Amino acid sequence: MDKLGQRAFSKVCHSDSKTVTMDGSQPVKLVCAVLPQAMYVYMKAAYLSMLPEHEAKPFGDNEVELFRQVPQLKQKIAGKSPPTEKFAIRKARRYKSNVPVRLPVPALEMMYMWNGFTVIGKQWKLTEEMLETICESEASLEQASPNEYLADDKCVVKLLKGLCLRHLGKVLEAEQCFVYIYEHAKKIKYDHYLSPNALLELSLLFIQQDRKEEAIKWLRRAKQNYKDYSMESRTLFRIHAALSKLKAEKDENGLEGTAL
Repeated sequence: MDKLGQRAFSKVCHSDSKTVTMDGSQPVKLVCAVLPQAMYVYMKAAYLSMLPEHEAKPFGDNEVELFRQVPQLKQKIAGKSPPTEKFAIRKARRYKSNVPVRLPVPALEMMYMWNGFTVIGKQWKLTEEMLETICESEASLEQASPNEYLADDKCVVKLLKGLCLRHLGKVLEAEQCFVYIYEHAKKIKYDHYLSPNALLELSLLFIQQDRKEEAIKWLRRAKQNYKDYSMESRTLFRIHAALSKLKAEKDENGLEGTAL
Protein backbone atom coordinates (compact mmCIF):
# COMPACT_ATOMS: atom_id res chain seq x y z
CA MET A 1 0.00 0.00 0.00
CA ASP A 2 2.85 2.44 0.69
CA LYS A 3 4.01 2.55 -2.94
CA LEU A 4 0.44 2.79 -4.15
CA GLY A 5 -0.24 5.64 -1.76
CA GLN A 6 2.83 7.55 -2.86
CA ARG A 7 2.07 7.16 -6.56
CA ALA A 8 -1.61 7.97 -6.23
CA PHE A 9 -0.90 10.96 -4.00
CA SER A 10 1.59 12.38 -6.48
CA LYS A 11 -1.00 12.12 -9.26
CA VAL A 12 -3.73 14.13 -7.59
CA CYS A 13 -1.94 16.70 -5.38
CA HIS A 14 -0.17 19.69 -6.87
CA SER A 15 1.10 23.01 -5.53
CA ASP A 16 2.51 25.84 -7.63
CA SER A 17 2.59 23.46 -10.62
CA LYS A 18 4.86 21.06 -8.72
CA THR A 19 3.90 17.48 -8.04
CA VAL A 20 3.57 16.70 -4.34
CA THR A 21 5.39 13.55 -3.29
CA MET A 22 5.45 11.56 -0.08
CA ASP A 23 9.25 11.56 0.17
CA GLY A 24 11.37 13.46 2.66
CA SER A 25 10.29 16.73 4.25
CA GLN A 26 9.08 18.46 1.08
CA PRO A 27 5.47 17.21 1.20
CA VAL A 28 4.87 18.79 4.57
CA LYS A 29 5.54 22.23 3.12
CA LEU A 30 3.67 21.63 -0.12
CA VAL A 31 0.63 19.88 1.32
CA CYS A 32 0.20 22.55 3.97
CA ALA A 33 0.24 25.09 1.16
CA VAL A 34 -2.79 23.57 -0.54
CA LEU A 35 -4.75 21.96 2.32
CA PRO A 36 -6.30 23.32 5.52
CA GLN A 37 -4.55 21.93 8.59
CA ALA A 38 -7.45 19.61 9.41
CA MET A 39 -7.29 18.13 5.91
CA TYR A 40 -3.54 17.67 6.04
CA VAL A 41 -3.74 15.84 9.37
CA TYR A 42 -6.65 13.74 8.12
CA MET A 43 -4.80 12.70 4.95
CA LYS A 44 -1.65 11.94 6.91
CA ALA A 45 -3.67 9.71 9.24
CA ALA A 46 -5.50 8.18 6.27
CA TYR A 47 -2.30 7.05 4.55
CA LEU A 48 -0.78 5.81 7.79
CA SER A 49 -3.91 3.78 8.54
CA MET A 50 -3.61 1.98 5.21
CA LEU A 51 -0.03 0.84 5.74
CA PRO A 52 0.43 -2.86 6.57
CA GLU A 53 0.46 -3.48 10.31
CA HIS A 54 3.99 -4.90 10.24
CA GLU A 55 5.41 -1.86 8.42
CA ALA A 56 7.11 0.93 10.34
CA LYS A 57 5.25 4.25 10.44
CA PRO A 58 7.33 6.71 8.37
CA PHE A 59 6.37 9.79 10.40
CA GLY A 60 6.48 8.23 13.85
CA ASP A 61 2.84 9.21 14.39
CA ASN A 62 -0.14 7.20 15.54
CA GLU A 63 -3.01 7.45 13.06
CA VAL A 64 -5.69 7.11 15.75
CA GLU A 65 -4.35 10.13 17.62
CA LEU A 66 -4.12 12.06 14.36
CA PHE A 67 -7.73 11.27 13.45
CA ARG A 68 -8.78 12.45 16.90
CA GLN A 69 -7.07 15.80 16.29
CA VAL A 70 -8.99 16.52 13.09
CA PRO A 71 -12.22 18.00 14.58
CA GLN A 72 -10.16 20.34 16.78
CA LEU A 73 -8.44 21.81 13.72
CA LYS A 74 -11.64 22.97 12.06
CA GLN A 75 -11.35 26.37 10.39
CA LYS A 76 -13.93 28.68 8.86
CA ILE A 77 -13.50 30.82 5.77
CA ALA A 78 -16.07 33.62 5.47
CA GLY A 79 -17.99 31.92 8.27
CA LYS A 80 -18.06 28.49 6.61
CA SER A 81 -15.90 25.38 6.66
CA PRO A 82 -14.70 23.98 3.31
CA PRO A 83 -16.85 20.99 2.22
CA THR A 84 -13.89 18.59 2.13
CA GLU A 85 -12.92 19.62 5.66
CA LYS A 86 -16.48 18.96 6.86
CA PHE A 87 -16.31 15.57 5.20
CA ALA A 88 -13.01 14.72 6.86
CA ILE A 89 -14.30 15.76 10.29
CA ARG A 90 -17.38 13.56 9.90
CA LYS A 91 -15.26 10.59 8.88
CA ALA A 92 -12.80 11.11 11.75
CA ARG A 93 -15.50 11.17 14.43
CA ARG A 94 -15.58 7.40 14.72
CA TYR A 95 -12.08 7.57 16.24
CA LYS A 96 -13.46 9.25 19.36
CA SER A 97 -14.29 5.78 20.65
CA ASN A 98 -11.86 4.05 22.98
CA VAL A 99 -11.93 1.11 20.58
CA PRO A 100 -12.48 2.79 17.19
CA VAL A 101 -13.62 0.96 14.08
CA ARG A 102 -11.00 1.68 11.42
CA LEU A 103 -11.94 3.40 8.21
CA PRO A 104 -11.40 0.88 5.38
CA VAL A 105 -9.67 2.93 2.64
CA PRO A 106 -9.85 6.58 3.76
CA ALA A 107 -7.12 7.90 1.46
CA LEU A 108 -8.81 6.44 -1.62
CA GLU A 109 -12.22 7.65 -0.47
CA MET A 110 -10.92 11.21 -0.19
CA MET A 111 -9.21 10.79 -3.54
CA TYR A 112 -12.66 10.14 -4.99
CA MET A 113 -13.93 13.37 -3.45
CA TRP A 114 -11.10 15.19 -5.22
CA ASN A 115 -12.00 13.55 -8.57
CA GLY A 116 -8.71 11.71 -8.36
CA PHE A 117 -10.10 8.55 -9.95
CA THR A 118 -10.54 10.46 -13.21
CA VAL A 119 -6.77 11.00 -13.23
CA ILE A 120 -5.74 7.64 -11.80
CA GLY A 121 -8.11 5.78 -14.12
CA LYS A 122 -5.96 6.72 -17.09
CA GLN A 123 -3.10 4.71 -15.60
CA TRP A 124 -3.96 1.04 -16.12
CA LYS A 125 -1.28 -0.41 -13.84
CA LEU A 126 -2.00 2.01 -11.02
CA THR A 127 -5.73 1.34 -11.29
CA GLU A 128 -5.08 -2.41 -11.03
CA GLU A 129 -2.97 -1.83 -7.91
CA MET A 130 -5.71 0.30 -6.38
CA LEU A 131 -8.27 -2.38 -7.16
CA GLU A 132 -6.09 -4.95 -5.42
CA THR A 133 -5.93 -2.77 -2.29
CA ILE A 134 -9.70 -2.24 -2.39
CA CYS A 135 -10.39 -5.96 -2.81
CA GLU A 136 -8.19 -6.71 0.20
CA SER A 137 -10.22 -4.24 2.23
CA GLU A 138 -13.44 -5.79 0.95
CA ALA A 139 -12.27 -9.24 2.06
CA SER A 140 -11.43 -7.89 5.52
CA LEU A 141 -14.88 -6.36 5.86
CA GLU A 142 -16.49 -9.68 5.00
CA GLN A 143 -14.68 -11.18 7.99
CA ALA A 144 -15.36 -8.24 10.32
CA SER A 145 -17.59 -8.48 13.37
CA PRO A 146 -20.93 -6.65 13.08
CA ASN A 147 -20.69 -2.97 14.00
CA GLU A 148 -22.57 0.25 13.35
CA TYR A 149 -20.28 1.26 10.47
CA LEU A 150 -20.10 -2.05 8.62
CA ALA A 151 -22.84 -1.41 6.05
CA ASP A 152 -21.42 2.04 5.27
CA ASP A 153 -17.88 0.71 4.94
CA LYS A 154 -18.95 -2.07 2.60
CA CYS A 155 -20.71 0.47 0.38
CA VAL A 156 -17.67 2.78 0.36
CA VAL A 157 -15.52 -0.10 -0.84
CA LYS A 158 -18.12 -1.09 -3.46
CA LEU A 159 -18.18 2.46 -4.85
CA LEU A 160 -14.41 2.65 -5.21
CA LYS A 161 -14.22 -0.90 -6.56
CA GLY A 162 -16.84 -0.05 -9.16
CA LEU A 163 -14.86 2.97 -10.30
CA CYS A 164 -11.70 0.91 -10.76
CA LEU A 165 -13.58 -1.80 -12.63
CA ARG A 166 -15.18 0.78 -14.92
CA HIS A 167 -11.81 2.27 -15.80
CA LEU A 168 -10.49 -1.24 -16.47
CA GLY A 169 -13.35 -1.92 -18.88
CA LYS A 170 -15.13 -4.46 -16.66
CA VAL A 171 -18.49 -2.81 -17.06
CA LEU A 172 -20.78 -5.60 -15.82
CA GLU A 173 -18.82 -6.01 -12.59
CA ALA A 174 -18.74 -2.25 -12.13
CA GLU A 175 -22.50 -2.03 -12.61
CA GLN A 176 -23.02 -4.71 -9.96
CA CYS A 177 -20.99 -2.65 -7.47
CA PHE A 178 -23.05 0.51 -8.01
CA VAL A 179 -26.34 -1.39 -7.91
CA TYR A 180 -25.26 -3.03 -4.64
CA ILE A 181 -25.11 0.40 -2.99
CA TYR A 182 -28.52 1.38 -4.31
CA GLU A 183 -30.03 -1.88 -3.04
CA HIS A 184 -28.44 -1.47 0.41
CA ALA A 185 -29.14 2.25 0.78
CA LYS A 186 -31.50 1.78 3.73
CA LYS A 187 -28.71 0.15 5.73
CA ILE A 188 -26.42 3.18 5.37
CA LYS A 189 -26.30 5.13 8.66
CA TYR A 190 -23.72 7.86 8.15
CA ASP A 191 -22.29 8.07 4.62
CA HIS A 192 -25.44 9.21 2.88
CA TYR A 193 -23.42 10.65 0.00
CA LEU A 194 -22.92 7.08 -1.23
CA SER A 195 -26.39 6.54 -2.69
CA PRO A 196 -26.57 9.56 -5.03
CA ASN A 197 -22.95 9.12 -6.05
CA ALA A 198 -23.51 5.44 -6.82
CA LEU A 199 -26.40 6.43 -9.10
CA LEU A 200 -24.25 9.10 -10.70
CA GLU A 201 -21.42 6.66 -11.41
CA LEU A 202 -23.93 4.07 -12.66
CA SER A 203 -25.31 6.69 -15.05
CA LEU A 204 -21.85 7.55 -16.34
CA LEU A 205 -21.27 3.84 -16.91
CA PHE A 206 -24.52 3.67 -18.92
CA ILE A 207 -23.47 6.70 -20.98
CA GLN A 208 -20.20 4.93 -21.72
CA GLN A 209 -22.28 1.99 -23.03
CA ASP A 210 -24.59 4.28 -25.02
CA ARG A 211 -27.51 3.40 -22.71
CA LYS A 212 -28.50 7.05 -22.54
CA GLU A 213 -32.16 6.72 -21.62
CA GLU A 214 -31.26 4.61 -18.60
CA ALA A 215 -28.56 7.11 -17.69
CA ILE A 216 -31.05 9.98 -17.77
CA LYS A 217 -33.46 8.10 -15.49
CA TRP A 218 -30.82 7.42 -12.85
CA LEU A 219 -29.30 10.90 -13.07
CA ARG A 220 -32.69 12.45 -12.42
CA ARG A 221 -33.27 10.08 -9.51
CA ALA A 222 -29.88 10.99 -8.04
CA LYS A 223 -30.70 14.68 -8.41
CA GLN A 224 -34.22 14.64 -7.01
CA ASN A 225 -34.30 11.93 -4.34
CA TYR A 226 -31.37 12.87 -2.09
CA LYS A 227 -30.74 15.96 0.04
CA ASP A 228 -28.39 17.21 2.77
CA TYR A 229 -25.51 14.80 2.28
CA SER A 230 -21.75 15.36 2.31
CA MET A 231 -20.27 17.13 -0.72
CA GLU A 232 -23.77 17.62 -2.15
CA SER A 233 -22.82 20.62 -4.31
CA ARG A 234 -20.02 18.64 -5.95
CA THR A 235 -22.34 15.75 -6.75
CA LEU A 236 -25.09 18.00 -8.10
CA PHE A 237 -22.57 19.81 -10.27
CA ARG A 238 -21.44 16.52 -11.80
CA ILE A 239 -25.06 15.42 -12.33
CA HIS A 240 -25.89 18.72 -14.01
CA ALA A 241 -22.81 18.45 -16.25
CA ALA A 242 -23.79 14.93 -17.33
CA LEU A 243 -27.40 15.91 -18.05
CA SER A 244 -26.30 19.02 -19.95
CA LYS A 245 -23.94 16.99 -22.10
CA LEU A 246 -26.68 14.47 -22.89
CA LYS A 247 -29.08 17.29 -23.77
CA ALA A 248 -26.52 18.93 -26.04
CA GLU A 249 -25.92 15.63 -27.83
CA LYS A 250 -29.64 15.08 -28.18
CA ASP A 251 -30.19 18.56 -29.65
CA GLU A 252 -27.26 18.12 -31.99
CA ASN A 253 -28.39 14.74 -33.26
CA GLY A 254 -32.10 15.50 -33.27
CA LEU A 255 -32.80 12.46 -31.10
CA GLU A 256 -36.18 11.74 -29.57
CA GLY A 257 -36.40 10.46 -26.06
CA THR A 258 -36.76 11.31 -22.43
CA ALA A 259 -36.94 15.01 -21.68
CA LEU A 260 -34.01 16.34 -19.70
